Amino acid sequence: MKIIAVLNSRIEKALLQAGAPESSDALVSYSKSAEFGDYQANGVMAAAKRMNLKPRDLAVKVLEQMDLSDLAEKVEIAGPGFINIFIKTEWLEQQLELCKGHARNLLQTEPESQRIIVDYSGPNLAKEMHVGHLRSTIIGDAMARLLELSGHEVIRQNHVGDWGTQFGMLITLLADEHKSDSDFELADLEQFYRQAKSRFDQDPDFAERARKNVVALQQGDAHCLSLWQRFINQSMQHCFAIYQRLGVSLNENHTRAESAYNEDLPKILVVLTEQNLLEQSEGAQCVFLPGFETKEGTPLPIIVQKSDGAFLYATTDLAAIRYRCDKLQANRVLYFVDVRQSLHFKQIFALAYKAKFAPITCSLEHMPFGTMLGEDKKPFKTRSGDLVKLEDLLDEAEQRAYQLVSQKQPDLVDHEKKRIARQVGIGAVKYADLSKNRTSDYVFNWDSMLSFEGNTAPYLQYAYARIQSIFRKLEDEKGSLSVLTKLQLKELAEKQLALKLLQFNDIVLSVASEGYPHYLCKYLYELTQSYMGFYEQCPVLKAENSEIQQSRLYLCALTASVLRLGLDVLGIETPDSM
Repeated sequence: MKIIAVLNSRIEKALLQAGAPESSDALVSYSKSAEFGDYQANGVMAAAKRMNLKPRDLAVKVLEQMDLSDLAEKVEIAGPGFINIFIKTEWLEQQLELCKGHARNLLQTEPESQRIIVDYSGPNLAKEMHVGHLRSTIIGDAMARLLELSGHEVIRQNHVGDWGTQFGMLITLLADEHKSDSDFELADLEQFYRQAKSRFDQDPDFAERARKNVVALQQGDAHCLSLWQRFINQSMQHCFAIYQRLGVSLNENHTRAESAYNEDLPKILVVLTEQNLLEQSEGAQCVFLPGFETKEGTPLPIIVQKSDGAFLYATTDLAAIRYRCDKLQANRVLYFVDVRQSLHFKQIFALAYKAKFAPITCSLEHMPFGTMLGEDKKPFKTRSGDLVKLEDLLDEAEQRAYQLVSQKQPDLVDHEKKRIARQVGIGAVKYADLSKNRTSDYVFNWDSMLSFEGNTAPYLQYAYARIQSIFRKLEDEKGSLSVLTKLQLKELAEKQLALKLLQFNDIVLSVASEGYPHYLCKYLYELTQSYMGFYEQCPVLKAENSEIQQSRLYLCALTASVLRLGLDVLGIETPDSM
């Protein structure tokens, strides 16, 4: 049920009937305290200001025009003009009964499904994935899953960096050192990249030859392509192994690398030339758009071809936009790339619209995210100053979780401890990231993310397992959850849990619209808190009669279903026991 959407619609209609301007918003939100109702509409104040009326006087008129009798037991005016809405218990019971105990039945998908492209992960190949790739990978994957849950058609795009200067460096060093034709192991390739980067930074002759090899690669030189393919094969195998460990839904079919657009890059220049957008600046082909300048007022170029003929990320990104709009017919394209690329995407999107690579009807959206920091509030690195390899991070997560599981469940067999440790450890790493506002930096801390208290994955996983234990006890007592005859919300804790369950749909739609998975994390945490309050105050297996017991078992089952589905959307597993 889209409760907020329904309330907004009805109150905005009443605002219009009360004489408010057509653009007046109801601004319905969840109440922060039960004494102020279940929902609160705050839009009267803004509308009254525009009408030169006292907010409370307008609120009285709105209430005279508004009919919420089917779902509200009481509507009252508070303070200067807030409208507090108290939802009917009977209405809550009816809505929850309709979903038949399954979380998916709480959802109402969007009336018009969109084709949405989610561009995420996008590691640069030729070296191992590190912590810098974590946020794009797991935030993007959570959003792809959630958009599918909302009824949209999602096309995943892993725009891996398999083209450019780093491959010119690797090819040049390979040729210099006359390496054999045998495949590299990735660990060797990692060291090989460091050697190539060091040579590139310190040896001007090497750097010049590396740049020429980039151009040769882009122009299809057979020898360069053969060497390049060896690097790519090793790197992609490593990436897919990491995705599998993380529970990320990317696979080979989603990979569309920078190299896939190589043949289209000269065509991009042709279109820009035909539209008189290209200018030569210091030998490079550039586009200068109004509104993009330095602090000193100097125009900022979008360089699409360097003086040596090599193309850049900007050219590839423009080609990707054209492909996604023309071939894939996208309605919306979301880019999960870190905040440092914000200016780049503003320029690229502006140029894509101006050059008609993207129609104005397609929404191009950069979804920036901050940096994972160490305890020193600097980018998270090893003690030696190297970036932490993602594989090493996941190994440590599972090891730490294994120690916790062993302490809490020493009698479990070892393979069960390892299974739960994997679910808890990987889940903790992912949730610690997803539960933060993606635009903010956050400090990586093992103790807080693996805690069984607070807004953490282990806390939510434990709550789910605890609910499952109720049904195991029920089976031991030869009982069962039978067909519900009537949901009964007699206690305040039962009603509060019911309200929280019905908010699931609004939260999913909000995340789908705004791209902030931490809204869903916050909701799941609040749902768990509501459930714990219900569990403490309302006996389930020892309820006063069978009808009350079945009603409370139904609430338990529905809570577990929402927790499981919500965590699954985030890519986090739910152990049945912990």
